[in-house]
Amino acid sequence: MTTTARAVVVDRPGEHRLVSGPRAEPGPGEARIAVFAAGVCASDRELYQGTRAEGYVRYPVTPGHEWSGVVDAVGEGVSPELLGRKVVGEGFRACLACERCRAGETSLCTSGYDETGFTRPGAFADVLTLPARLLHVLPEDADLRAAALLEPAAVVAAAMLAAPARPGERVAVVGAGTLGLLAVQFLAASSPAELLVSDPRVTRAEQALAFGATAAVTPEDAATRNGRFDLVVETAGAPTTAHDACLLARRGGRVVLTGMFEPGARGIDPIHLSVSQLTVRSVFGATPAAWAYAVRAFGTGLLDPGPLVTHELPLTGFADAVELVGSGRPDVGKVLLRP
Repeated sequence: MTTTARAVVVDRPGEHRLVSGPRAEPGPGEARIAVFAAGVCASDRELYQGTRAEGYVRYPVTPGHEWSGVVDAVGEGVSPELLGRKVVGEGFRACLACERCRAGETSLCTSGYDETGFTRPGAFADVLTLPARLLHVLPEDADLRAAALLEPAAVVAAAMLAAPARPGERVAVVGAGTLGLLAVQFLAASSPAELLVSDPRVTRAEQALAFGATAAVTPEDAATRNGRFDLVVETAGAPTTAHDACLLARRGGRVVLTGMFEPGARGIDPIHLSVSQLTVRSVFGATPAAWAYAVRAFGTGLLDPGPLVTHELPLTGFADAVELVGSGRPDVGKVLLRP
């Protein structure tokens, strides 16, 4: 094993470098992971461009919050049985002491936002060190390339726990990006009577058909079915998708928002919300329960993120990966960095 490690460091918006130095030794309660793959998502692009919301990034930083790897060292107090195990890990560094944490709602920790890849060093690196309590062990035969997508899968799992689908319901998914296609896989397992996916990128929407969707349509076509769906899962975070998702729901229906919206997004009509008596939930990150759900679904074969990966680049290709993510090209799905 080499004693040095590389990492991408974003010093400030638009400026990054590849650094090399000694491999950090894990401290008490920590584990060091040899990173196998790390996913690049829209929030990493926001971090690089400087458009991420204030307080949700701290420069300089090594990005990378979606990752998989193998434990190669453990600190004091950590079981040596973790060595050599394939793992993924939670990103939020919750305090575990506040009222929300004690209620199990660690993604609502009131001690302040703190997350791997945004305020702490992330996985766009050869190795990653983090508290061992955040790790989730994978089966020995797990595909680590696919497992790198378990962070977005955990976000979708959080949405499924917040608004469970019931067998025989009519369900719509708004957005056919990574979150949307993972949501389709979860929802298809609930035996819906109808599972519609809406996305302006027709080829992306049609990819959902292979995962169990019954229809793939444009937003314009979806709007002709407003008021039809028992459950609507919004995954795009586009300027109009929260508003549109609520229109798709039937009276008394349920809507869960998982996309990350930027300032200026169109608001939900409060009159429609009130008169239709909708239940609207939102998701930001994932609790340990959601992570456990996603890892279990992956381990049993219910969830297969592998087909969503379209591009794999080395650490030196960080800037190219960010550009791919923001390109809008229909052939670009999930982009991975492979140390």
